Amino acid sequence: MSSTRTRPALVVLGAAALLTASVAVPQASAAGRTSTALAWYDATAETIATAGASTQITNSRTWAIGWLAAARATRSVPAGVRRDAYQEAALAGAVHRALVTLAPSRTEQLDATFKETLDAIPDGQAEERGVAAGERQADLVLASRQGDGLDPASVNAPYPVKPAAPGVWQPTPPAYAPAAQYGNRLAKPFLLRTQSQFRLAPPPALDSERYAADLAEVRAYGAVDSAVRSARQTETATFWLGSSLTLYTGPLRVALSRTHQGIAGQARLVALFHVALVDTQIATSDSKYAYERWRPVTAIRTGTIDPDWTPLHTTPAHPDYPSGHNTYAGAAQTVLSALAGPRTAPFELTSPTAPGVTRTYTTWKQLSDENVDARVFSGIHTRSADEAGITLGTNVARYILQNTGGLLAPR
Repeated sequence: MSSTRTRPALVVLGAAALLTASVAVPQASAAGRTSTALAWYDATAETIATAGASTQITNSRTWAIGWLAAARATRSVPAGVRRDAYQEAALAGAVHRALVTLAPSRTEQLDATFKETLDAIPDGQAEERGVAAGERQADLVLASRQGDGLDPASVNAPYPVKPAAPGVWQPTPPAYAPAAQYGNRLAKPFLLRTQSQFRLAPPPALDSERYAADLAEVRAYGAVDSAVRSARQTETATFWLGSSLTLYTGPLRVALSRTHQGIAGQARLVALFHVALVDTQIATSDSKYAYERWRPVTAIRTGTIDPDWTPLHTTPAHPDYPSGHNTYAGAAQTVLSALAGPRTAPFELTSPTAPGVTRTYTTWKQLSDENVDARVFSGIHTRSADEAGITLGTNVARYILQNTGGLLAPR
């Protein structure tokens, strides 16, 4: 995204984001049942919602493991068996095995979904061999990710805060909590060669015109008592406040339900989306802790700028540059645009942090554009950090998409 984008006085969301549209409906088979891919997508989402980890990247890892196994298991079909039956059984076997291993408290519910899937598939060699292939691929992916550093304790490894100095990250009010997600930059990627492979260029210098403009913007539009932020801009900040994983579960499901690539293509879409997002989050923390840029609240309160300034929303406990929400958005947009097309029929999206608000979209880029603005309007990121986030997420996702051969090959 261009660094010369108009600042908030002229930042108005396009009319396309306000179109009235129908809600995406589940893809159904001729028999009227929800497709196998959507059934297991929903089972994965419910498992994460009810038994997920406290760290977003750990939950992304769960998605990636199950669906990467499914993508490998459905990629080829042995001779002499029904293709559709084999692939449905393989997807179910892979995702079920991964989820019951990673979230054993959900075994009863997952077993019930597994039974429903298999009951709808004709008994025989296709079903048996498909399940066996899926379970084998899940076991192999699970084994390959042992000790990858993406468990919650490793993700939140202790970070030694440097002495206070201009530009250096410090714990932020009101909790002044220890730094979070430092351990991501030490974790094992799925496909990146190193965690720092796409490390960003440094943020704008503290004495630069760009940084002065960034701070002036976030001070004016991101304050809790801002006199210039519009109601729509406040709504944007609140709508995109929650977990990116939660907010993008709906859009990915829309893409999944509308693809015409068959069950192997559906598994590939979900797998590459979450592999890209795990590696993006690792790369995000690498850049964050390489530069350790202070947050706007620290910069604005320092000296005599505005010692009582308070952001609209509480600042997360990690450095400003780049914005993690926007690295996520950039990666998600790149994968969805490549595998589902940049535009789609209108779909509606709600947010757990903005009850009663429904927004409608027709492109994946609209989600990214709103994320960029939202973190400024929340008062928790500079626009430079947001735009750099889009760049980083895009770079990582493009690399993933260009290097899928070995990743997706069955073991």
